[in-house]
Amino acid sequence: MRKIDRFVFDANTWVSVFLLSESSVSAKAYYKAKGLGEIVHSEETLSEFVDVFVRPKFDRYLSLNKRLIIIEDLKAFVRVVPITSTIKACRDPKDDKYLELAVSSESSLIVTGDKDLLVLHPFQGVQIMTPADFLNKS
Repeated sequence: MRKIDRFVFDANTWVSVFLLSESSVSAKAYYKAKGLGEIVHSEETLSEFVDVFVRPKFDRYLSLNKRLIIIEDLKAFVRVVPITSTIKACRDPKDDKYLELAVSSESSLIVTGDKDLLVLHPFQGVQIMTPADFLNKS
């Protein structure tokens, strides 16, 4: 049986996926990942995305009600996995949760624009790349 590819997106990349057009680089990376495998979250990464996405500064792009609907839709299709590894490797400790998620879920890739994560590529066999680099990867 073939191993399913799993993908981790950080909160800022998710915000870009949902606030920019469907033809944006982040949205295209999301569709590519969704077509190749499954997208995973932990309780902590999902909570961070929700906290960021409901901020009033995004009201000018999408109403809070529409953002709440997007959040519920996202919860319905991503797989929430338990964290089984504690990692302290990132120069920004708040980003360790993405490394923990990737390792715990045996993900193949973290999609992010965060330089604190990108500098760690690869991390314990997990690739870390920008949405654009992921799209250009064959």
